Amino acid sequence: MKIRLLFLSVLVLIFFSGCETIKKKSDEIAEKENERLSQFIGKQSSELKIELGAPTEDFINEVGNETLVYKTKKYGIPCERKFEVNSNGTIIGFSSSGCI
Repeated sequence: MKIRLLFLSVLVLIFFSGCETIKKKSDEIAEKENERLSQFIGKQSSELKIELGAPTEDFINEVGNETLVYKTKKYGIPCERKFEVNSNGTIIGFSSSGCI
């Protein structure tokens, strides 16, 4: 009985530490992604297009600014990056979801 309890305790400990490691790694990746994309803030959209290529789609949002959308897949996981561009062609914001 004690062996089963010890084995179960070790198994639960390994499971929870593994989940924490995965969360930590994904947080690190998201932080690097945000650092990389934040470098485009204040730059012209032409620089973004040189770096990332042509956007998957673009549209004018409710504020009247252009939104450039880049969609990709990595390991079957969809990634979407959106950049908001003002009327002067300057990038003023971004969002990223699902990107690893």
